Amino acid sequence: QVQLVESGGGLVQAGGSLRLSCAASGRTFSDYTMAWFRQAPGKERMFVAGINWSSASTFYAESVKGRFTISRDNAKTTVYLQMNSLRPEDTAVYYCAAVWRSTYVRVYAAYSYWGQGTQVTVSS
Repeated sequence: QVQLVESGGGLVQAGGSLRLSCAASGRTFSDYTMAWFRQAPGKERMFVAGINWSSASTFYAESVKGRFTISRDNAKTTVYLQMNSLRPEDTAVYYCAAVWRSTYVRVYAAYSYWGQGTQVTVSS
């Protein structure tokens, strides 16, 4: 069992920045592919960014590429999402997700564990 706790959400003006954190506990963190998804009201949960368990390769949705950066600190068992140049369309609940040794980084159904979510609101 893996527990994930997100933090760092909030209200920010367009063009601003936020850093989300996801603290993991329960298993060997370095064995888990980690990702961030987001869900806006009335929309499906969508992939934002992911980081592979073995190579630490990173993957991004086209809509956030160049603005968001995912990273992980295995010693602190934490994954981060640095979000810059935020736009109103980035407004959503952001969820952290984990799956054991998977290469299916972008696939929602692949993830076994989810956090409770943190709200990000970007005002125009």
